Amino acid sequence: MTLHLRGDWGTANLHRVCGWISQELTDRCGPHTRIAVWNGRGFSDAVRAVGRGEVHVAMTTPVAFTTAALDSRGVFGSEGFPDLRALGVVPQRDRLVIGVHKSWGITSFAELREKKPPLKLATSVNDGVNYVGLAAHEILTRSGVDIRGWGGRLLEDERPFETLDHVKAGRADAVAHEAYMLPAWQDIGRDLHMLEVEQDVLDGLWDDYSWPAATVDEGHFPASRGFRTLDFSDFLVLTRADLADDIAYAIAWVLGETRHIIENQYRHLAPERSPITYPLDPATMGVTPVPLHPGAARYYQALPRA
Repeated sequence: MTLHLRGDWGTANLHRVCGWISQELTDRCGPHTRIAVWNGRGFSDAVRAVGRGEVHVAMTTPVAFTTAALDSRGVFGSEGFPDLRALGVVPQRDRLVIGVHKSWGITSFAELREKKPPLKLATSVNDGVNYVGLAAHEILTRSGVDIRGWGGRLLEDERPFETLDHVKAGRADAVAHEAYMLPAWQDIGRDLHMLEVEQDVLDGLWDDYSWPAATVDEGHFPASRGFRTLDFSDFLVLTRADLADDIAYAIAWVLGETRHIIENQYRHLAPERSPITYPLDPATMGVTPVPLHPGAARYYQALPRA
């Protein structure tokens, strides 16, 4: 068997999952098996790579953002992919969080609109590929926030590490990003007021793109109340309907039956602070808003039910 997977930039969690799948498949396939993991970004580029047949399997996050590709909405408006199928989900509890430095005295979007401060806001690039930049832009625009129009500045990068470093070093006094379990968020969180996204904005994102809302629990950030924002959860293992059934079944089997391999790489972290939210539950890994590939569905349907 020859199989092509696509992960992330090379050193983050999507690539690690691809390595896990590749190792466990190679151990169980014929001696001439070749599996390659291609670098990518893990966002709409991954969805397009699978949809166009450039790779057999790709990892993308968050799961819910892929649904727009099934019926040509949002960034997939000019090119939809109705034949996309899921092989499973690797759970990652995550949120997109918007925070403003406490020195501004702003605790809500209403106060932000009223004061119109010239913020230096760190986030990701809004280029139609990076979902963080896309989601941050959608929330800010729908909330009536105009960073540049108010005399502020956007500091746009690709990865969360770069964005959070801007805040930590004082180059930015506001942030819009995900990966809220990273230790860097705890370092900067005590200096930020986290803004709850208004319900009409969350409703609009759900209606237009099927992006779900979620809650950040009270105390997740130092001395922080609970608040509602955009859900940014879970890694999707994505393929097309024409992937061979036996390969789809095998990958789903790897996800469920060898889950200890990936879990052991994160057990030095508490589950709520881990980029992969363990312990993994095979039945839950088969629940996805993207239809399951029939081969993968066969594995999940055979699992014992509680």
